[in-house]
Order: sequence, then C-alpha cells, then structure tokens
Amino acid sequence: MTRTAIVTGGTRGIGAAISQALSAAGHRVIANYAGNDEAARAFADNTGIGVVKFDVGDYAACQAGLAEAEQALGAPIDILVNNAGITRDGMFHKMSREHWREVMSVDLDSLFNCTRPLILGMRERGWGRIVNISSINGQKGQMGQVNYSAAKAGVIGFTKALAQENAAKGITVNAICPGYIATEMVSAVPEAVLDKIVSGIPAGRLGEAEEIGALTAFLCSDAAAFMTGSTLTANGGQYMV
Repeated sequence: MTRTAIVTGGTRGIGAAISQALSAAGHRVIANYAGNDEAARAFADNTGIGVVKFDVGDYAACQAGLAEAEQALGAPIDILVNNAGITRDGMFHKMSREHWREVMSVDLDSLFNCTRPLILGMRERGWGRIVNISSINGQKGQMGQVNYSAAKAGVIGFTKALAQENAAKGITVNAICPGYIATEMVSAVPEAVLDKIVSGIPAGRLGEAEEIGALTAFLCSDAAAFMTGSTLTANGGQYMV
C-alpha cells in the first residue's frame, strides 16, 4: 500500500539512500534538508523526489515545514524517518557549550520537533511508522564524540519509550544503529585512518548507504508490523549487542 513519508536529512548520504528506498517501495516521499540548496536541487532532479527545507532543531520551523510537506504530498504523513544529524567532534575537556548544544539540537531535539507534530495524526488514523537513525557510537561511545554519543544514545531511549506508548495504536517505532558507512563524509577520512577503521570491522569493508535504506524500507512496511521498540545494528560485526 502506498504511504506518505518524510526523511529528515534526506537528500545526502544515508538519508538520500533511505529516501530512494522508500520511493522504490512505492511510497510518496519528501526529503528534508537544512542548508545545501545545490545538493538538494540535484537530488530532486536526479530522483524525482520532492524536497523541503527547514531546520530540524527549531520546533516552529518543523511545524511549518511538515505542514508544507503534507501539502505537497496531498495527504498526512504516515512514515517519519528521523535521520538528520551533525557532528562537532572534540575532546570533552575542550568542548564548547555551543558545540554541545548544536549536536543535541540537531541529533536529539529534532526527534521531538519532528515527531510531536505528527504523532497525534498517526494515532487517530491507527497507523504509523517512525524510524530513528542512531549510531554505533550511541551504543558503545566514542572518544572525541561525547556530544554525538550522548545524543545518539538518547535516540535509543526515545525509541523504546515512544514504542511502548503507541504500539496499541498501530504505530511502530524502531531505531537503526549504522556503523561506518561509505558516505562522502567517511570517504573523506585520511586513507591511513580509514584503513584502521576497516581493519576493525569483521566484515572487512564499510557499509553501503543502500543497505541502511533497505533496512529502513522493511521497518516501514506492513511486514514489520510486529516489530517495535527494536534497535537494529548494521555495522559489519564491529560491535555486537
């Protein structure tokens, strides 16, 4: 059955792969982005997927942006993928409050900002899919990423609690924790550092964004209706829980 979906941070990297996977599954998709107009236009031109620009760290902006997305889709949003995220890496004893708050705003506050305006409609209609993209570093922690690791661990707690509140209303809420994925950001890491990362992955390679897209599409399908509150790892065996 065709549903309507929005993917935050959905025009680049993992988000772009998720947007395309949901579209390929037959859903009508809008991809959110924050600032790179050129990349968003190119994504829309290449995929035919609509885009909407708003700051996921700003609640009022999310309300307006989600309303705009629903207008473009011509129907209420059934599927929400909270994928948007940033990093502001640095050792904690040198970390500024600004870098702490920026990461918390985009990586964790955004889940409230985007989910709260949509959850009542999902409950009233008796169907919804919410997929939250966490990280391997939200599970195990990572030196130099106290802010990011804390935010992504919070994503997992958010997922488990919200799943319990909405399971009886036909809404599933799940989290995916990708490991190191071959996105532009990861591929830009110096070769020696990247080789060290890959050597610690039992699968012997980086993940592909399309693999996260396929997993997300499954969680958003009717076939996954009995799966909620789950945290799925996709890290090539690098960290097992």
